[in-house]
Amino acid sequence: MTTLYGIKNCDTIKKARAWLSANNIDYTFHDYRQNGLTPRWLEQAELALGWELMLNKRGTTFRQLSEEQKQGVDKTTALALMLEHPAMIKRPILTHNDKYFIGFKAAQYTEVFS
Repeated sequence: MTTLYGIKNCDTIKKARAWLSANNIDYTFHDYRQNGLTPRWLEQAELALGWELMLNKRGTTFRQLSEEQKQGVDKTTALALMLEHPAMIKRPILTHNDKYFIGFKAAQYTEVFS
């Protein structure tokens, strides 16, 4: 089973979805905002990818945090922030054959599905 996680209006998500469709890959799309997130899924993704890789520090939501909040981020606070504000999660996250992949590059997806 293949699932793409993200936010539907994200440009990178649109590129990933277009690539999957163009390559006839069956997948399910899970929109963080519409479908929500569970602490369990977030913990599983963190185990596979690491919170530092998952946390989008360039996004507007993270940048709006106070300097104190930004400096004090660790695994526990990062997971809590991502659960509360899913836009803080780098996207997309792709799960395929029980493995996790983050970001979208056509070459990476070609390798994953070859």
